[in-house]
Amino acid sequence: MHYRQIFFVAAAALLLGCNHATGQQTGQQTDKQTDTVNTADAAEAGLVKADAHPDVATGIPALAQRLIDAYPEQKLVYRDNHIVFPDGTQIIYDDGKEKTFEQMLDNCDIEDMLAMTYNPDTKVPAYLEDAGRARSEAFFKKMYGNSEAAVRKNLVSVNWFGQRLLFTRVNGADRQLLKVAEEIAKYPELKKYMEQSSSFYWRPVRGANRLSAHSYGMTIDICTKYSNYWLWSNRGAGEMTKGLKYENRIPLQIVKIFEKHGFIWGGRWYHYDTMHFEYRPEFF
Repeated sequence: MHYRQIFFVAAAALLLGCNHATGQQTGQQTDKQTDTVNTADAAEAGLVKADAHPDVATGIPALAQRLIDAYPEQKLVYRDNHIVFPDGTQIIYDDGKEKTFEQMLDNCDIEDMLAMTYNPDTKVPAYLEDAGRARSEAFFKKMYGNSEAAVRKNLVSVNWFGQRLLFTRVNGADRQLLKVAEEIAKYPELKKYMEQSSSFYWRPVRGANRLSAHSYGMTIDICTKYSNYWLWSNRGAGEMTKGLKYENRIPLQIVKIFEKHGFIWGGRWYHYDTMHFEYRPEFF
């Protein structure tokens, strides 16, 4: 498969349509333009992505194929710029719109969702390095349920270090969480980080209209006592604030176990949330 590096359209909006000193955004949306992006600034922002053009042999964009491979239970196919489910439901892959970083979070298509590379070796995330934080709500609602009642139909009770947590059985996410628990249980010194964990909670993201990943039942927050969150440590900061202070108290041994079983970690985000793990096998 041939790849070339292009620069994420959010970087174009940020760097060409925004004031560098204040972070003011133009809010304009046009057809995607990437040729004039400043490479150094885009790299700083962590906004470099793989080429989304179709593979010559299959006609399927590399990122779309990665999604299809990650969720075999769904029997997805790519057709005419859409991800298609077996019942005929079609979800647009690339809407062709230029978006600022914040617009991408609020109105994310599938290509946007996969645009950033999740780096399991990241210790302190680069500016706007938030792989997995943007989600195609249409895609996840189709997989896990488009209402609280629909999601609940697929929830099962998982034994999590003496707690009973509700987790979705869709895509085998519950089985993967059990594998995580079994492996962490081998290290008694890690058990304290599992106390007072939480999982399913149908709700919007604080201060936004999009749903939290917890709404789909494939996300777990571990012990708040040992957790750090970007807004707790950076009072008054916003989505575009540069130079966020990074803090983490979760052992990377725990992180590596979760990642081994298909979970991304919020501690690898610039807008970090170190208690947060969600089942996202498309990033591995």
